[in-house]
Amino acid sequence: MFVMELTYTAPLEAVEEQMDAHIAWLDVHYAAGVFLASGRKVPREGGVILAGGVSREEVEAIAAGDPFAVAGVCAYRITEFLATKTSADLATVRENPAA
Repeated sequence: MFVMELTYTAPLEAVEEQMDAHIAWLDVHYAAGVFLASGRKVPREGGVILAGGVSREEVEAIAAGDPFAVAGVCAYRITEFLATKTSADLATVRENPAA
């Protein structure tokens, strides 16, 4: 599983100009089952997306296609982790690393 952390690199006005395209991009990846949760940071300096079921290379390509990234209004930090314990709702993405 991946934590995709966005940090805005441009004023909020520039971010807002890309918001509709960003939301459409989110919808595509939710429909594909890759995105599990997303939202804005508080304070509003970026956002966070939880993603699963793809490789690091795939998640990096997904991030590169975000309209925010394409427009140069955010930078991504991607952290991979093993979700060994989850809520029942996320059981399908739970990972059992080899002992």
